[in-house]
Amino acid sequence: MASPSDDVFVHESAYVDEPCTIGAGTKIWHFCHVMPHSVIGKNCILGQNVVVGPAGRIGDHCKIQNNVSLYKGVELGDGVFCGPSCVFTNVNNPRAEIERKSEFRVTRVGRGATIGANATIVCGNELGAYCLIAAGAVVTKPVPAYALMAGVPARRIGWVSKAGSILGPDLTCPIENVRYRETEDGRLEPSE
Repeated sequence: MASPSDDVFVHESAYVDEPCTIGAGTKIWHFCHVMPHSVIGKNCILGQNVVVGPAGRIGDHCKIQNNVSLYKGVELGDGVFCGPSCVFTNVNNPRAEIERKSEFRVTRVGRGATIGANATIVCGNELGAYCLIAAGAVVTKPVPAYALMAGVPARRIGWVSKAGSILGPDLTCPIENVRYRETEDGRLEPSE
């Protein structure tokens, strides 16, 4: 674990198992548990009752709100926001009496993505950079970059900018005044 001189805050009620790596400026709040071999980037915030790992991977500048569990196989890129009580699964067909740890599936969350409160991310699906998953949505398939996803199961209902603004028909971000374009294969990217 990074030492206090590295500007890491760990609340006295949190558990941080060894070995793990925690970047400078990170804050780990009440009742969290960071399991062995986890890597947490710099300047992250783990809210109350967050569980990471074992062998969890969190990039720099992430905000993980209360009651989120990031199991083995969940990998967060830099700048990811996980809303309160969002859920990541790790196996598709769990049974209490059958061990399936060898069947855990990797779930990668791209840079700058936002996952709303109480959303569920079914394992094995990649979430593209800067996507926005609405509160309560259930993601059952891969999500393209900049996609605005909502519903059960989640479907794309629009596009969002890097700044998180919902884009209108002109695909221009009102915050950053950046214009985007749809590609022939149905993806979104900033115009050059």
